[in-house]
Amino acid sequence: MSEATPILELKHVSKSYGSGDGVTHVLADVNLSIREGEFVAILGFSGSGKTTLISTIAGLVQPDAGEVLMKGKPVTEPGPERGLVFQSYSLMPWLTVHGNIMLAVETVFPKATAEEREARVARYIAMVGLSHARDRKPAELSGGMRQRVGIARALAMSPEVLLLDEPLSALDALTRSKLQDEIERIWEEDKKTVVLITNDVDEALLLADRVIPLTLGPGATLDREFVIDLPRPRDRTAANHDPEFKRLRAEITQYLMDMGIEQGSGEDDGSRLPDVVPVHFREDVARIKAAFAEAKKAGELPKAWAEAARPKTGIVNRYVEFDEVKKIYPTPKGPLTVVDGFDLEMKRGEFISLIGHSGCGKSTVLTMVAGLTDVSMGGIILDGREVDRAGPDRAVVFQAPSLFPWLTAKENVLLGCDEVYPTATRAEKADVAEYYLARVGLGDAMDKPASDMSNGMRQRVGIARAFALSPKLLLLDEPFGMLDSLTRWQLQEVLMEVWTRTQVTAICVTHDVDEAILLADRVVMMTNGPNAEIGRILEVDLPRPRTRKALLAHPDYYAYREQVLTFLEEYEQGAHGPAKAAPAEKKAAGNGGREAA
Repeated sequence: MSEATPILELKHVSKSYGSGDGVTHVLADVNLSIREGEFVAILGFSGSGKTTLISTIAGLVQPDAGEVLMKGKPVTEPGPERGLVFQSYSLMPWLTVHGNIMLAVETVFPKATAEEREARVARYIAMVGLSHARDRKPAELSGGMRQRVGIARALAMSPEVLLLDEPLSALDALTRSKLQDEIERIWEEDKKTVVLITNDVDEALLLADRVIPLTLGPGATLDREFVIDLPRPRDRTAANHDPEFKRLRAEITQYLMDMGIEQGSGEDDGSRLPDVVPVHFREDVARIKAAFAEAKKAGELPKAWAEAARPKTGIVNRYVEFDEVKKIYPTPKGPLTVVDGFDLEMKRGEFISLIGHSGCGKSTVLTMVAGLTDVSMGGIILDGREVDRAGPDRAVVFQAPSLFPWLTAKENVLLGCDEVYPTATRAEKADVAEYYLARVGLGDAMDKPASDMSNGMRQRVGIARAFALSPKLLLLDEPFGMLDSLTRWQLQEVLMEVWTRTQVTAICVTHDVDEAILLADRVVMMTNGPNAEIGRILEVDLPRPRTRKALLAHPDYYAYREQVLTFLEEYEQGAHGPAKAAPAEKKAAGNGGREAA
């Protein structure tokens, strides 16, 4: 092959499914040329046809028009010269790490000696850092380790082109970042040609020579490309200071958001909420009405009314209180302290982001304040009352929204309204449901069954349902973790728009640094578990309302981002990270935050 001949080419590739009125045009006139040894990242989002594209390159799908060429020859079927790693691990569960890789090696190299095959398997197991786990079966491996096996298996087949179909999207942030570093190291060592499908802009920037977005379907195609001329190896923290990285990041993000996609945030259509009181505010209303009556008799209305309208605690800064909260689980080896002295005070109307590595107890804290998990020691106070059980005054949005698939969006929201507004009329409850569904961009899809909705639409229903409960405290447990980047960006802005209207006190558990900063007044960073606690608190002094575009343009954004990234890196290598803070320092960090920021 001459130096000028690309190793891989797509020429005017188009692909559709179905026929007649039911035809779906997935890819349209896709053109791509890749040089040998090049690392190309294709940014593809849900519904954009990325799976069809990578399957066409792999030879698993044949195009309706155009052709795929490998070294100038048409690709008509799968072949070992193109190694494919899927998002799901596809390992044989009865085989060990060694056995899964050996199975592929024996298929591709049937004439090799047993010693040669064994050496090949050992080399690639070592390359992905799994020598210690060679005899374990997939069920004994973490998600990140299983994905390493998939990469090792593909590499052991000595492909000329490595095709990676969102191989890291199902992993937690720490595992994902480690495997990104691993992929770059392997690529530098082996110099394979790599095509990576991803939905993560940072992942593409850290790994690729070129980043090419796939436009959204129907009829998706490759349009503009971005050349990534950043020195290697690329460090995610160092990149935070690189003007070129920041420029490319902002430019690609803006390009994706300007693709002509309807953002789906709700507009103010003039509708108003009915005058109905949630059951968990009834005592407050009764208290205020009684104070109002007494004040009217005494002629002291303004002062008494203001006092009565205060939170029960009388202290706005302590609307939510976590007082040395611990969670201890019994185990065969003795008590295991997962959360160890979580101490925090929240203002009424404050938005807190809770961030840390997997296993640090973020979700445990959230389920304790939700009343879904018992507190082992310490206590949690919400508006003057101790939290000891679940209640409608706290609304939770989980990663999966748990809708009834046979009910419509409106019916799913109304289920919560029936519980929270028992004395309201059916029409008033319907008005509440419709108001919030319109706010999250589902004004035209209220009567659509949940089973016919995309993941992003279902999560919108979950957000609408949570706000419709008029909670005292909104709890979000990685609400966008299962969504692709663009859908996540859209829903973050939807959440911000609705939150701006309600100013509900909120806690969001996330592993996404940008999400944490975008949403929060304070970012609460947790140390690694077990015995996890608050390690640092960052006050985010950025103007509201916030948008992703404004965030990337703000001069202080990357300074905030670096503080969170630095904290996470400190705890990346071990359970304990830096020396733990003294009790007085920890108390100051939990209550104020400025000292720890």
